[in-house]
Amino acid sequence: MITLEQVAKTIGELPILEAVSLSVKKGQFMCLVGPSGCGKTTLLKCIAGLRTYEGKIRIDGRLSQGINPKIGYVFQEFSLFPFLTVKGNMEFGLRIQKKPRKEMDDIVASLLDLFLLQGFEHAYPHELSGGMQKKVAIARALATDPEILLMDEPFVSLDAQTRNMLQKELLRIWNKTHKTILFITHNVDEAVFLADRVMVLTRRPATVKEEFLIDLERERDRTSPEFVSVRKEILKELEEEYVEQVDRGYKGL
Repeated sequence: MITLEQVAKTIGELPILEAVSLSVKKGQFMCLVGPSGCGKTTLLKCIAGLRTYEGKIRIDGRLSQGINPKIGYVFQEFSLFPFLTVKGNMEFGLRIQKKPRKEMDDIVASLLDLFLLQGFEHAYPHELSGGMQKKVAIARALATDPEILLMDEPFVSLDAQTRNMLQKELLRIWNKTHKTILFITHNVDEAVFLADRVMVLTRRPATVKEEFLIDLERERDRTSPEFVSVRKEILKELEEEYVEQVDRGYKGL
């Protein structure tokens, strides 16, 4: 569903991405992890068509050119429109597509049911908890029925309990919708809990360092020896990048 070939990106004179090649199969859940500031968000924006880049990106076999309707995007920040209700936020993309009123109502009703948000359709974002706002943001991204969902650290600002709950909710929704998901996180525990595959990126300029296939049954037990073992392997790869980054910093002093 997503294929990257030698993708590179430079901002000004600063190289951000360098020869990134990877692929995500249809219906797969992939997590991207890497050192802070390595270019993960930039990579996601290139895939979404929000940034120019060198190399090739294919979506469903076709070269990507600009914003693709097959893609939904969930930002790291709380990005709901504060002047719109839950229902209004969910309808936003549908209005741009000029969907008929009856079809919009049916889609919103289905999303309210899927995300367990019945009764909150007329609430405004400031009246919702952080976790509920994130659920509405994901629902808004799914409203136009994209085949791919790009998620940029969507749970980073939430407390641990809410984060764990939303991870389980996301997996429940993924199992029902069969969307292809590419998910950025700094939390290795989160990556191992969610993903079919975890891709580790190097320090900037980022390229692919290592790939981990997470062959653990769901729902995954974070305390199991198998879970802890995979988590340790991924952390080891990230720590190597961090040490090299620090060493380079000292040498530049």
